[in-house]
Amino acid sequence: MIFSISTSPSLITSFTTARFPTSAHLVVASTSRISSSVAAVARLRRRPCPYIVFCASKVRGMEEMVDEKKSGAAAAATVASSSSDRHEISSSRIFLDARSEQDLLIGIQKEREAGRLPIHIAQGMEELYQNYRNAVFQSGQPQAEEIVLSNMAIALDRILLDVRDPFEFSPHHEAIREPFDYFMFGQNYIRPLIDFRNSYVGNISIFNEMEKKLQQGENIILISNHQSEADPAVIALLLESTCPHIAENLIYVAGDRVVTDPLCKPFSMGRNLLCVYSKKHMNDDPELVDMKKRANTKSLKEMALLLRGGSKIIWIAPSGGRDRPDPVTKEWHPAPFDASSVDNMRRLTEHAGNPGNIYPLAMLCYDIMPPPAQVEKEIGEKRLISFHGTGLSVAPNISYHEIAAAMEDTEEAKVAYTQSLYSSVNEQYNVLKSAIHGKQGLMASTPIVSLSQPWQ
Repeated sequence: MIFSISTSPSLITSFTTARFPTSAHLVVASTSRISSSVAAVARLRRRPCPYIVFCASKVRGMEEMVDEKKSGAAAAATVASSSSDRHEISSSRIFLDARSEQDLLIGIQKEREAGRLPIHIAQGMEELYQNYRNAVFQSGQPQAEEIVLSNMAIALDRILLDVRDPFEFSPHHEAIREPFDYFMFGQNYIRPLIDFRNSYVGNISIFNEMEKKLQQGENIILISNHQSEADPAVIALLLESTCPHIAENLIYVAGDRVVTDPLCKPFSMGRNLLCVYSKKHMNDDPELVDMKKRANTKSLKEMALLLRGGSKIIWIAPSGGRDRPDPVTKEWHPAPFDASSVDNMRRLTEHAGNPGNIYPLAMLCYDIMPPPAQVEKEIGEKRLISFHGTGLSVAPNISYHEIAAAMEDTEEAKVAYTQSLYSSVNEQYNVLKSAIHGKQGLMASTPIVSLSQPWQ
């Protein structure tokens, strides 16, 4: 994701942002319903194991938990009238009461025939179900059928609910954790798509160092490549056992498409977001350009306020979108970073009044949900999903001033700093690639990138 600040009174020309939502694989199972207690949810959040399984045929248990938590919140105050709270109650039992794949697909068909689901959204839901089902079955999990039914029942229910009563994101959206926990919903949906046996984290000690800096009031900026809509969930899942604060408090600069696409919105609602209009789509509709710029200015101000408060960690992809394979070689690699976007982020960090640190972050997870080959204007891309290993790595903080001190030209210093960050991301990415695609595993570690599997 990217944004650029202009020197004009409007402060900003546009943001170029990354996409995601999808956090997710819900899961898990026992032969009884999910416990409705908040303590049970807390135990799930702490659990470091690769898979969680809810009682597949008892999806209603999740809804009972929601109802119980909602009644407690309602007794406390007036939350029932807010926009987010309308999304804490299931709109119907059509999916939550499903006992089979056929029940889910018939439910989509009935909602479409009744006019409550637009045809294109209904088709997207069916496609999402089939692709998710195939991916989870690739994992070889003995509970695969239960996992798919459980997770997709809740996902389809949340999508239907938002179609009926669309949620509107504010410039700074805070993850909705109750009465319905959208964060855990997203985590559990993606969880069974990750092959944890072939997933790795690089330099976990630096992530631990970052958590300490956050506790001391310092800000952290992660300059990262961006591969899939599942990126937020992958980051949180790979760090949940060792760096839970980062996993749950990371703020993502997110493009408008993931907060408007009905299939993405429920997953986006579980993330902390700074919502912007992407530069790539700024001029899609000339009549909306001014509105989009004003909205981006609000988001920029929100970011500045957050950094002034300290102890914030923000993820941004200065390539302006997801990585895509080379059209000739078909090889994947991090997309180039935009120097003006990196410099804007640096200046915001330095002017916040709190110590700030900028770290290069590398991600490898495109196999789980690869983006379309080309950037698409229309909302509603085809979601390809698969079961695969993933990787995440961070390198030490890179100081702009150390690089600029050896250069006389300011513009050259900005380019050199951006290149330094980009080179680090590429170096880490290649190590992850060797570990995952090259099947070298932990042996792919180098003096610069030490790989581990902290969930083991």
